Amino acid sequence: MPDDKDNRALGAAARRLIRARDHAALGTSLAGRPFVSLVATACDSDATPLLLLSDLAQHTKNLIADASVSLLFEDVAGHADPLAGPRLTLLGRAERCDDPRAAARFAARHPTSASYSGFADFHLYRVVIGRGHLVAGFGRIAWIEAAGLRFAGDASPLAAAEPEIVDHMNNDHAEAIELYARHLLGRQTTGWQMTGIDPEGLDLRCGGETARLDFAAPVLSPTAARQTLVDLAQSARQDGG
Repeated sequence: MPDDKDNRALGAAARRLIRARDHAALGTSLAGRPFVSLVATACDSDATPLLLLSDLAQHTKNLIADASVSLLFEDVAGHADPLAGPRLTLLGRAERCDDPRAAARFAARHPTSASYSGFADFHLYRVVIGRGHLVAGFGRIAWIEAAGLRFAGDASPLAAAEPEIVDHMNNDHAEAIELYARHLLGRQTTGWQMTGIDPEGLDLRCGGETARLDFAAPVLSPTAARQTLVDLAQSARQDGG
């Protein structure tokens, strides 16, 4: 049985998958039979998944009848054997969400959604996590309960300041963002922008390409975020020579 330290590590690994992936396989129930589709995803600051769905889609009709859903997040690209890559299956319930802050997080993660998010048939859903099954590598397979899958710290000050931090970094510190992408993440393209920040890392986008930079330790406040972003830029400059 995993100890508390192992459980925390597995929970963090699961959240990294949720936060890093832009899409997931959504499982719903169609007249009692499994129905799986591909959906765009984002997540709230505590790693709760967010979905923007059309009422006209079959999966939305399914979850309106039965709110129980499953989401599969995976990061198997680049593995000679895809089954050796990490993946997480979440079990939960999809609930309509009218939180403007959560909607803004989704729109920042998926800029093209702005062209249809205002349509009357599109609505944001929050997936209330029940538990998750993580395959993190050989011998690292475990069920994780909801409390271990959500970030537990109080990051509400950071969440409230997120739009200001993102705008400030994009408008005034574009060079630092390029340093993060090139020297800390190994991305060779240019023109990166920050799309979000949460207690465990920050999200970047360049055209259709996305990247995730995880923090070494949780960041809970705007002041802590500023210091972490400065430290990351200094580290990137050192790595870049």
